[in-house]
Amino acid sequence: MKRKLAPSMMCADIFSLTETLACFEKADIELLHIDIMDGAFVPNFTLGTDYVKQLKKRTSIPLDLHFMTEYPERHLDAFPIGKGDYVSIHYESTKHLQRVLESVKTKGARVLLALNPATPVECAMDVLDDVDGLLIMSVNPGFAGQKMVPHTLEKLRRARAFLDANGRPDAEIQVDGNVTFEHAAGMSAAGANILVLGSTLFGSRDMSAAIHQYRTVI
Repeated sequence: MKRKLAPSMMCADIFSLTETLACFEKADIELLHIDIMDGAFVPNFTLGTDYVKQLKKRTSIPLDLHFMTEYPERHLDAFPIGKGDYVSIHYESTKHLQRVLESVKTKGARVLLALNPATPVECAMDVLDDVDGLLIMSVNPGFAGQKMVPHTLEKLRRARAFLDANGRPDAEIQVDGNVTFEHAAGMSAAGANILVLGSTLFGSRDMSAAIHQYRTVI
């Protein structure tokens, strides 16, 4: 399965956005990861509708919208979700999960079911036909720069085995949280094919070189 990189735009310098997007386009970055937080589902507030709409206008790179909000169904229509984009919905965030996943699909986007570190992979069983893959959180969501929860690699392996055993070898696995160069190799080997890049990428002196290094290790 093709490996994809998804830089987390909450870590980007907004005053260098034009240069950053040009770098990503030249490097053939597959997705732009957009963290949407409401201060309730997680204790932080991040990227809003106007920022995302402007980003959509400025680049052809598909968006990867990660809703860390209570009742995401209340917010979906406020964002420019379209064909080729990805949307992640947390298992823990809504009472009517299947309905929300279905509504994302009607917008033409690919939909991932996001699972917090303590949420079992098996919770995805009853919506496997409604998703294009899983997002495995390797940190507790809310803030960049956290350490990886220790059992993440084993959970990625279990997620891949679970999907394969239940007729979904086509389903993708995204991993989000502390995806350093060292961790990226292990995460990829464990079954993740979409890697969300945060502090390691944006804190590097040369993002083009850092992207090349990620491509090499995965």
